[in-house]
Order: sequence, then structure tokens, then C-alpha cells
Amino acid sequence: MTYVIAQPCVDVKDKACIEECPVDCIYEGQRSLYIHPDECVDCGACEPVCPVEAIFYEDDTPEEWKDYYKANVEFFDELGSPGGASKLGLIERDHPIIAALPPQA
Repeated sequence: MTYVIAQPCVDVKDKACIEECPVDCIYEGQRSLYIHPDECVDCGACEPVCPVEAIFYEDDTPEEWKDYYKANVEFFDELGSPGGASKLGLIERDHPIIAALPPQA
């Protein structure tokens, strides 16, 4: 199991969760943040600091955002497991689910 970043993060990317993550597993895409499922240690430190309540434990993700688990996993298909987001900085792409969304207000 892992944590998932869902739609409320799209076009917001507050990054408080990045600062709170003890294992540096939250990566920044063009429009959203993503939690690496293999690097996350399920500590939950990110969830309470998210100002838009976009982070959910995988099993607790609201039904309307269940596809965001897939987006968080598949975002790393090309990257593999880099071993820390700070090494990469901004990744100039997003998962197709997120890229296809209209701009979020």
C-alpha cells in the first residue's frame, strides 16, 4: 500500500508535502506532484500538511479519484526508482490522466 496524490493537487503543487516527506519520495511533474509507490514508506507525514487535502492512503482514495493511484504508479514507468526526488527536480511531463485535464481553478 502507498499514499496517492489526487486531483486537488493539479495546478496547485503547494509542496508542503515534499518538505515533510522523510524519504524524498514525492516527485514534481509539470502540473501535479506524484508519490513513488516503491519509495514511499507509508509514514503518512505528507497527508496532514496538504492544504488542499489531495493526499490519501491508497485504500481511502475517494471513488471519484481512484484512477490517481494508476497515475501515481505509471508516472514512474519511464523513471524507474531514482532513489529521491531532490536529485531530479521538476520533471517536464505528467501522466496522461493529469495532462488531459483542463486547467484547474
